[in-house]
Amino acid sequence: MSMFIGILGVEFCLHGNESLKDKRRVANSLKQKVRNKFNVGIAEVDSEDDMNRLRLAVVSVANDKRRLEGRLTKCLSMIEAVCPEEMVYSELSIQGGELP
Repeated sequence: MSMFIGILGVEFCLHGNESLKDKRRVANSLKQKVRNKFNVGIAEVDSEDDMNRLRLAVVSVANDKRRLEGRLTKCLSMIEAVCPEEMVYSELSIQGGELP
């Protein structure tokens, strides 16, 4: 039996953002769209108090590495398409393998 865990990290630069409330509006909208489309876990990480940066981590688990990679790659494409903010960083990491 195999289990793989995929983590997609993305970071945005929020130009012209004036408050944490504006940042939360962008973050919550994006998180809801990703959850609805892909049924994955997503959370804001590491940049909660920075008004000009938004970092999100998307997490998913599957028993097939290629399927998991495909899901997170499609997720990244959708994030790029729906978010008007400048994406400055993205990283996809998949870990796991055979369970004992």
